[in-house]
Amino acid sequence: MDIGTRIRELRIAQELSQQELADNLGVKRSTIGKYETNVNVPDAKMLIKLAKFFDVSTDFLLGLSEY
Repeated sequence: MDIGTRIRELRIAQELSQQELADNLGVKRSTIGKYETNVNVPDAKMLIKLAKFFDVSTDFLLGLSEY
């Protein structure tokens, strides 16, 4: 599973809109949309923010772990 799909599934599981997630992370809604469609990938700092926000490992987000 790619990073965009993982971000999208985590966001939906928490019943958040793209805008709500963007507000929590301090980015634009379009940034989240681009992550979820794999147009862009999060940089290292954003990857850490996403992992902390969703309480998962960066390895999980990157598809290196299933946990």
